[in-house]
Amino acid sequence: MVDTDRTLVIVEDDADFATTLKRSFERRGYEVYHAATAGELEVILQDRTPAYAVVDLKLAGASGLACVEALHTRDPSTIIVVLTGFASIATAVEAIKLGARHYLVKPSSSDDIEDAFGRAEGDAGVALTERPTSIKTVEWEHIHQTLVETNFNISEAARRLGMHRRTLARKLEKRRVK
Repeated sequence: MVDTDRTLVIVEDDADFATTLKRSFERRGYEVYHAATAGELEVILQDRTPAYAVVDLKLAGASGLACVEALHTRDPSTIIVVLTGFASIATAVEAIKLGARHYLVKPSSSDDIEDAFGRAEGDAGVALTERPTSIKTVEWEHIHQTLVETNFNISEAARRLGMHRRTLARKLEKRRVK
């Protein structure tokens, strides 16, 4: 990368993972700021506009999509990479619509993230999967989309999905949403 502005904000509520990423990017010459919540990100954005951002999709029960939107609104040229432990088509589409450049599934290394910073174009050569989407995957994507729409409110999501809150909680426990 030849870019002279190497400011980076990491929006991640897992302190250990955030510290690891922060140290790794500092060794690569980035000036790194960390926010664990959307509120902390807003404080950082009052004083600076980062050239790069890494945003966790799920922040302590809240959606990182609001952070993607705030970063993009502040400066549309900020290169935003979204990380998630539970990928879904719905959230990938929303993240890109809100201004993210890439959407990576955890675990992703600093190399993966930095590669995503540098890729401005999509890859039409990406192999298409031959396997049809499973019912479980479709169900999970529908559940996740509803969770995003309800700002991760389990009771409201369960109501919209027409299932008992405990049933939804059990399904989420099996997927270990992080």
